[in-house]
Amino acid sequence: MSETTRGEPFFTPDGDQLVPAPHANSPWAPDMMHGRLFGGLLARALEREHGDPDLHFSRLTVDLFRSAKLAPVRVETRRVRDGRRIRVVDATVLAGDAPVARASAVMLRRGEQPAGTIPATSAWDAPAPGELGPPRPDPHGWIPPFDVWILDTDGKPTADWRASGPRRAWVRDRCDLVAGEAMSPLVRVALAGDFASPLVNFGQDGTLEFINADYTLTLGRLPRGEVIGVEATGQLSAEGIAAGSCTFHDTEGPIGFSALTAVANPASR
Repeated sequence: MSETTRGEPFFTPDGDQLVPAPHANSPWAPDMMHGRLFGGLLARALEREHGDPDLHFSRLTVDLFRSAKLAPVRVETRRVRDGRRIRVVDATVLAGDAPVARASAVMLRRGEQPAGTIPATSAWDAPAPGELGPPRPDPHGWIPPFDVWILDTDGKPTADWRASGPRRAWVRDRCDLVAGEAMSPLVRVALAGDFASPLVNFGQDGTLEFINADYTLTLGRLPRGEVIGVEATGQLSAEGIAAGSCTFHDTEGPIGFSALTAVANPASR
């Protein structure tokens, strides 16, 4: 992706505060911050304050329990456990003094790969974004500040989210999260983690039926490159509560999984 296609960063640092730009807003309301950005900010803080080149972020759970206006936020972190092979860390996003989102992460020490053969998730057959042409956002809905390629059942690009068959998409952020910082692979996949919810929960009547309360990424490795593939693998719901799952890919193969819960959103009706 060329420099000319990059958008303005979502946040600008101001001391320990991060000041959001107008396009950090959510599709639910123009003055509400997008929940996906909380995942990115939490991952960024955990990586900056607790990252270690010998440790891999194998699990990241993001809880989205309160909305926040487009106003400055800050992130606090805490190391819960530091063992020989495992590190557990927490982080919280605060708007003023109120917590609006939190994360917990498990970091595992890298080591020698076992010699035995274990059945593994296969690479998907989706064409790479370079073969699909420019992204096709839905002209009638919220225009995301990131690139999305929705694929139909034949693997062709479409702007229609209402597929009844397998749902697959490529996503690529074109705006840095924080001004003056290149986005790390962990931050990139944390931002993409939230995309699992609309992919599995978008209704065939053209509405997003549920708003997600959390998502958990489990990662065998971090993504290589800027583009992340999301493949819906399951959705169940009853009494206004939904659970969903996705497999995450990059252009080299599968990288991990996302599981989420969500609650019916009356405003979508």
